[in-house]
Amino acid sequence: MKIGEIKPEDNLGKEYTEHLIFEQLKYYSEFYDSLSFSIMSWSSMGTKGILNLDTYTYSSIKGTINSICEILSKGRINDAYALLRKYYDSTIINIYTNLYLMDNCSIDNFIVEKIEKWRLGTDTIPEYRVISKYIKESSRLTSINNLLNKDDRYRKIRERCNNNTHYNFYNNVLLNDNQIYNPNRVKWLNFFLKDIEAIFIQHIAYVFSLNEHYMMSSDYKDCLEIGIQPEKDSQYWVAPFVQDVFDKIIKTKRYDIAEKIKKNTTMQLN
Repeated sequence: MKIGEIKPEDNLGKEYTEHLIFEQLKYYSEFYDSLSFSIMSWSSMGTKGILNLDTYTYSSIKGTINSICEILSKGRINDAYALLRKYYDSTIINIYTNLYLMDNCSIDNFIVEKIEKWRLGTDTIPEYRVISKYIKESSRLTSINNLLNKDDRYRKIRERCNNNTHYNFYNNVLLNDNQIYNPNRVKWLNFFLKDIEAIFIQHIAYVFSLNEHYMMSSDYKDCLEIGIQPEKDSQYWVAPFVQDVFDKIIKTKRYDIAEKIKKNTTMQLN
């Protein structure tokens, strides 16, 4: 620090630096880390990849969330919203690739070229509007989409992300200057907390609607690996970190979605 230089936290204040958003970001990061590791052995049917494509997707998302946390801690709310849009996009791409593989992988079409080329870096994924429309029109996700789209919260989140990414308003410029006094910083953190929570819930709702086996605890596979007969129905046991996120986030914030997932899965969610 130079003599007389103001530290960002001097302008941010205790209410900002101790905001709940930082605890939540850590929680989301740890969830994606656990999910990435737990699904590693599940193959992605329709590609030539050895490891599950989602393993690296989730670890990448973890990195984005960690970057958001670091940038917010420095008071750069505008930059954090640009990364929030990146997080949003990555979750939609993740669901699109899973859904497209399910729709197109078969005995006659064992390798789905569109996704395989994207994996190899020889072709790009379709633009956001195309993949978003594909997800919204999927018969596999009708019940979840009906709940997610019952209001305009996700449209408003996209608008806030885009406004900050493109400096659509002068206020967006000010949100990135941590050297000035801004009485609205904590209010914007409250917005951010709700926005990332909604994106997280949407992603989890889609993931477990398409891939219920991603919820599985390690008990069943652990027994098979060491040659022990697994307990009856242990393949339906839910990993503790998955049950925890249902209890702390999904049930408390979107009970309707939690109940819909429980109703449509064979996994033993509480």
